[in-house]
Parts: sequence; C-alpha cells; structure tokens
Amino acid sequence: MEFTFDIALKNRAIFKQFLEQFTLEQLNTVPEGYSNNIFWNVAHTVVTQQLLVYKLSGLDMMVSDDLVERYRKGTKTEGDVTQTQVDEIKALLFTTIEKTIEDYNNKVFKTYNEYTVSTKSTLASAEDAIAFNNFHEGIHLGYILALKKNI
Repeated sequence: MEFTFDIALKNRAIFKQFLEQFTLEQLNTVPEGYSNNIFWNVAHTVVTQQLLVYKLSGLDMMVSDDLVERYRKGTKTEGDVTQTQVDEIKALLFTTIEKTIEDYNNKVFKTYNEYTVSTKSTLASAEDAIAFNNFHEGIHLGYILALKKNI
C-alpha cells in the first residue's frame, strides 16, 4: 500500500499546483463544450475519495455534507467559488490522504459496503477503494489538462 499512497500524494501535489498557478477566474472558467471547471474536478476528487474510502467503510468523512452535495458524482459546476473555498479544498487535498494513511496503518477500516463503480468493477474493501481512487483521480487529471488548454 505504500506505493499506492505515494501515487495518491503525488497526484494531490499536482492538483495543488493547479489551484495555485491558476487565477480564481481561470479556476472558475467552464470552457465551451465542458460542464465543469478545474476547481470542480479537484474538489470532486477530494469528495469522491472520502465517499469511496470512508463512507462505504461506515466511517465519518472529513468533508462536509455541503461539499458532498456540490461535488459528488453527477454534479456539475453551479457557480463561481471564492478564494476561501479554494483554500479549503487545497487544505483537504493532503489532510484527507494523510488521515487515510494513518487510519489504514491503524487498521481502522474493518468493514466495507461493496460498491460497483462506473467501470463495472466492484470495490469490496477499503484497499480496493484506495487503489481505484488513484485511477479515478488520474481520469480527472486528464480532464484538468484538457480544460487547461481551453481556458
């Protein structure tokens, strides 16, 4: 799992760079032909990781219900975000993964409610969810790179 967590942290570092290198206006831009912006993609990955790993394990998440409602699967950009909201997500990028590593090492993940993801793979454990999450975040990194070319 050490390698899997290393990938997660490195991907989150890339997301952090996007949040820091783009202006608030750029982060909020939804280019023609897209339904979401760079910020939505980053926030969505934070929320999804918490849902897949913690909620499906029956554990408390580190994200608010409001964040889940705004950035869960099936949502889209509904309006501009503030710098405060960007800073909140930027902080959660690492605290969520660091807490997952700590909880994994402390064997906190004991049960898991199986869940079939959009690729038709069924997650049966927190380990499955953590591994799948890296794949999911890679997809959104690709979306962000496409958005970057269009803002």
